Amino acid sequence: MPWIIGIAIGVLVVGAFGWMTVVSQMSQVDSDDLGFDLVDEHSVNVRFQVTGVQGKDVVCIVEALDEEFGVVGWKLVDVPAGQSHSQAVATTVPTVSEATTGLVNACWVA
Repeated sequence: MPWIIGIAIGVLVVGAFGWMTVVSQMSQVDSDDLGFDLVDEHSVNVRFQVTGVQGKDVVCIVEALDEEFGVVGWKLVDVPAGQSHSQAVATTVPTVSEATTGLVNACWVA
């Protein structure tokens, strides 16, 4: 009889772990850098694509970096919920000095 209880507990643990894995995958957001354009010494335009979440708002941190990969500007970008699996986004990041690149640091479901 104790082995039946052990098996039941094992099944519950495996089921809970599986459900947590599914829920975390449903909220996962991927971002891909599509390019950047240096506007002037105080701003850079960054283009990127957000993939993985349909029908939920997403927030991304977009950064501008200098030639030594130091952060010279950043911006929080709200990406409103859309009907497609992927959305292309463009934003301008203000900088404190001239940037040499712009990229997405991270995105998450809002």
